[in-house]
Amino acid sequence: MSTFTIQDVSRRSGLSEPTLRYYEDVGLIGPIPRDERSGHRRYREEDVSEVEILACLRAVGVSIEDMRTYQANRARGREAAAEQRDLLLRHARRVEAEIAAQRTRLAYLREKAAVWDARDRGDAAAEAEAWQRVMEAVSALEAL
Repeated sequence: MSTFTIQDVSRRSGLSEPTLRYYEDVGLIGPIPRDERSGHRRYREEDVSEVEILACLRAVGVSIEDMRTYQANRARGREAAAEQRDLLLRHARRVEAEIAAQRTRLAYLREKAAVWDARDRGDAAAEAEAWQRVMEAVSALEAL
C-alpha cells in the first residue's frame, strides 16, 4: 500500500500544508496515520481522495460547516441523496448570483471604457451614448 507525504498531498490537491493540518484538526479528514519512526503524516489513497473532494468544495466557496454536512451525507449514501442535492444546488445558486454580479461589474467597466474610447476618437455623439449606458450600468451596480 503506497502512502503520501503532506507535501505530496499538498501538491496534488492544491491545498497548503497548513490547510491540510487544519482540516485534520477540525475533523474534516483523518486522523491521518503517522510514520512510526518519524512521526510524519502518511496519507493513504482514500485520504487523498477525501482531500481532493474537499479541495474542489473549497474552490467553489463551500464553507467548513457545509463540507462537514457534505461528508456526513456521503457517508449516509442514498438516504441522504436529496439533502446532498439541495446542498449543492444552494451553492450553485450562490455561484450564479456571483456570476451575475460580476457580469454587471464587467458591463460597467466596458461602458466606461467606451466613454473614453469615444473621447479619444473625438466622437461627442458616441461619448454621450456611452455615458447613458454608463448611467444604466451604475443603476445596475447599485442594485447589487
